[in-house]
Amino acid sequence: MRRVRARGVWAAVAGAAALALVAAGCTGKDAAPQPTRGAAVSYLTGQAGGAGQILAVKIDNVPAARPQTGLDDAAIVYAIEVEGGLSRLMAVYDAGHLPPVVGPVRSARETDLQLLAEYDKPALAFSGAQSKLLPVLRSSTDLTAVTGTKDFYRSHDRPAPHNEYLRPAAAAAKGGAAKDIGLRFAAAVPAGGTPATTASAKMPAARFSFAWNGSRYRVSMDGKQSPWTADNVIVQHVAVKESDYHSRTGFVPFSQTVGHGSAQILRDGRSYAAVWDRPAASDGTAYTVGGHTLPLHPGRTWIVLEP
Repeated sequence: MRRVRARGVWAAVAGAAALALVAAGCTGKDAAPQPTRGAAVSYLTGQAGGAGQILAVKIDNVPAARPQTGLDDAAIVYAIEVEGGLSRLMAVYDAGHLPPVVGPVRSARETDLQLLAEYDKPALAFSGAQSKLLPVLRSSTDLTAVTGTKDFYRSHDRPAPHNEYLRPAAAAAKGGAAKDIGLRFAAAVPAGGTPATTASAKMPAARFSFAWNGSRYRVSMDGKQSPWTADNVIVQHVAVKESDYHSRTGFVPFSQTVGHGSAQILRDGRSYAAVWDRPAASDGTAYTVGGHTLPLHPGRTWIVLEP
């Protein structure tokens, strides 16, 4: 068995910020902004328009799968360690902001069950799963498993297994409604932090870097720039243990997102040393600096679960 890294885990939690005036003062001694009942603001992005039913899609992230399709339409993108120390992505969409196609779609892992439990039974689209894990996913009360439907198809532009794609509309209709997962947003830049135009995160066999271009972060993976951008980046330090659902190919990582630990939050060209806390699987994740919630910039967030 490989390591267990007791640096903690965090889960992405999203909540709509109430008013920009309140949000601007949510650092220091002021309380974090709270979601406003009835406000048409997305829990996942803090942007106007609200968020509908939620769909998460497991997406391939090896070089043969790049560039992927549909990532810039996601509200949140998680980067998660899989076998061999490689990475896989989980893109989270709301039904009102779907791309026509998402992919390449790949298989689910135990990490997905715990991570998505903070949402309200979202749909999870994936290409398959370990034989003992698949019935657990299908019977889960924390998500709705979507795999093998007519909305999945193979592209002839790439070799298998990097060529399975999803037309996501029907899958998203099976997801639960968006809920507050703990994220807060404010357009005003919070006090504190340090200037930082670049940052990086890594897994045993995967690297991510983020470069601030004056308006958002450009995402690079394994040293190559991608087409993808983010308004916020969270590098969440997590404990990794061996999954209960084994593979003949070796150690299967389970990145734990319940607990607490350290995190680095990037927004508006600044870096904040933060703490994440998620007491139970059904709870959202709080990201705090000095005991106070740090608001994100309204928009798209990448969350790297770094071991």
